[in-house]
Amino acid sequence: MENYVPMHECRVHKISIIVNRTHAILHSIAILFLIHYRLSFFFQHPPNITIPTLPWLLIFVSELLLCLAWLLKQFYRWRPVYRTVFPERLPADDKLPAIDVFICTADPNKEPSVEVMNTVISAMALDYPPEKLHVYVSDDAGSDATLRCTKEVWNFARYWVPFCRKYGLVTACPDVYFSSSEDGFKGSSEFKAERKKMEEKYEILKQRIRRIVQENHTDVPVNNKLDHSSIIEVINEYHKEKDEVKIPILVYVSREKRPSHHHNFKAGALNVLLRVSAMISNSPYILVLDCDMHCNDPTSARQAMCYHCDPQTSQFIAFVQFPQTFRNISEDDIYDSQLRFVFKIQWHGFDGAGGPTISGTNFYIKREALLGSFSKQQDLMALKRSFGPSNDFIKTLVEDYKPCFIKDGESSRMLLEHANVLASCSYEDQTTWGTKVGFLYFCVLEDYFTGFTLHRKGWKSVYLYPKRPQFLGISTTNFNETSIQWTRWVSGLTSVTISRFCPLICGPLKMSLVHLMCYLEVACMPLLCCLSVWGFALIPQLCLFNGIPLYPKISDSNFNIFSIIFISAISKSLYDIVTTGDQFRVWKNEWRIWMVRSVTCYTYGSLDAILNKLGIKEASFLPTNKVTDDEQVKLYEMGIFDFRAATMFLAPLVVVILVNFAAFVGAVFKALVVDDNGDRYWEKMFGQMFLSFYILVSNYVIIEGMIIRKDKASIPLSATLWSVVFSVFILLIGSAILC
Repeated sequence: MENYVPMHECRVHKISIIVNRTHAILHSIAILFLIHYRLSFFFQHPPNITIPTLPWLLIFVSELLLCLAWLLKQFYRWRPVYRTVFPERLPADDKLPAIDVFICTADPNKEPSVEVMNTVISAMALDYPPEKLHVYVSDDAGSDATLRCTKEVWNFARYWVPFCRKYGLVTACPDVYFSSSEDGFKGSSEFKAERKKMEEKYEILKQRIRRIVQENHTDVPVNNKLDHSSIIEVINEYHKEKDEVKIPILVYVSREKRPSHHHNFKAGALNVLLRVSAMISNSPYILVLDCDMHCNDPTSARQAMCYHCDPQTSQFIAFVQFPQTFRNISEDDIYDSQLRFVFKIQWHGFDGAGGPTISGTNFYIKREALLGSFSKQQDLMALKRSFGPSNDFIKTLVEDYKPCFIKDGESSRMLLEHANVLASCSYEDQTTWGTKVGFLYFCVLEDYFTGFTLHRKGWKSVYLYPKRPQFLGISTTNFNETSIQWTRWVSGLTSVTISRFCPLICGPLKMSLVHLMCYLEVACMPLLCCLSVWGFALIPQLCLFNGIPLYPKISDSNFNIFSIIFISAISKSLYDIVTTGDQFRVWKNEWRIWMVRSVTCYTYGSLDAILNKLGIKEASFLPTNKVTDDEQVKLYEMGIFDFRAATMFLAPLVVVILVNFAAFVGAVFKALVVDDNGDRYWEKMFGQMFLSFYILVSNYVIIEGMIIRKDKASIPLSATLWSVVFSVFILLIGSAILC
């Protein structure tokens, strides 16, 4: 190790640490004063208590929950780290380990085939030895159209991959490349001629894909997406010509699905890919991609290998996580689709604590971390009890196993039959797949739970955030689909929170306390936020409506406590915006969408998980609809909310606005007209009036959607009328109970 040269470096941002820790200490002191103020109420002499106890207790609980959510976030801010890699220090290509690429698609009606196939093409064009790269397309719908499109893509890739390597293209996705200004060898007539030919081939490919999809819509489907047999095809074997330039093999996999067997969503599909790929290539490392997340930079594999191939880190690094970045984000980003806080702040702090959790896509994971390492002396029956009855698959678990699936360009029919058995829906029965090995099935968020389990076992992970996005995807750009997506995420996280696998209960085996708290924050955040925000959105307003003060008078020194906490929180979030290079409107949009999600997605997702825990409702997984609508995209780019969403998402928003509006207007009326001594009323009720006013101003787009806008994307009159009924009910019943 004397000549050891590191392939990567990790640096700690000292200024961020100083600012974060100083703010945490000062803000915590203010919170302690707030708790003292609230608690002192309960120790007053009974004759001196003029405020009902119940609303005081409820707002105190809401404040405690919000403070707890804030406290958990500080563990991310404790030690954020930033990483740099040196791919030029990697060993020679012939010494690099092989990589399997898993691309998952679930519904061709919601995931445009052109986008999916662009992801496949970009993965095949990664800057990596082609003989060590194997691309697997998992089609959970068992669609004949997807299989036919995959074959068309392989034919196109025979020309596209050599073209990318010959001219060193940094954009390997053809759809993005031909729509951008990247010209490469601008002065080369040869390049321009080849580029034009490639563009023509790509246009032909798109036409063929669209024709296949259209035919699939008109024809009677061969397979039911919830009831079909397994299909595995190695696309390369159908081509008999000998190509001058090697390209990665491409494999289509559709696992068997039957209504009588639970298919375990995406985790189930990934585990099938783990088994099938073991028979074909058995690469020690795996790249997992969503079907709409193309490889934007072909060097991502080499960057990840800087950790997996480094002798000082390779033994304990389970996966290298890249951020999710999107190419359809508008400047305003009204729905916070870019997940700025998560990938620009939170995951850097997660990395400093011991490594981020798996983020669904864009990660290079070690196969051994998912399956374990075994020797030839391992008890065969014990392995079969864990991994299933296939002797051929058991052989792949042995460290020195070399697959012999492809030989002289022809696939082994016998092993292909075995691979189909591995993709059957009954293969995992009476095994530990999804419980101890592979991607875990406990909740719909297999990434969070699998990452947490790996870290508890002692594995580490790293977070790479290069200047150039390594992967670019398509994000949801309308309110309805964004809400559905977040509700699904929240349901998975809350199911962990209320289970025996909650990080607080499960406890660390080989994790630090800070790392454990980071996991706890991710799991508990939705539940804490929805409960606290609902408290702040209704309790002070009901008391304001009835003239009951819950906050100190302006002249009271205790009023400074609430002012300091509010200003401190606002200032720190603005500081984060500035340090990440974003603008003020990003801060405004993030605060608004946080409040919106707290009373909608966080609430429904948490409720869904609780009902599932009680056995009242089964867990469900709805793929996000990635089919773009020109009108919706136009509204999104203009920064205009599209309220064409389910009433269940609109009603809570309108109810909160109506209750706050009624309370604020009523308070102003009392202060100006009814109360003879208006100054004292303003002084007594200012805190609650300001809170209602802040909620109304921050969510002006909802008021606009209810009253001002008359377009198709405004809030429907029916949703508003139903919300009026609920608001009146809350004002009457809530006032009777609390006051």
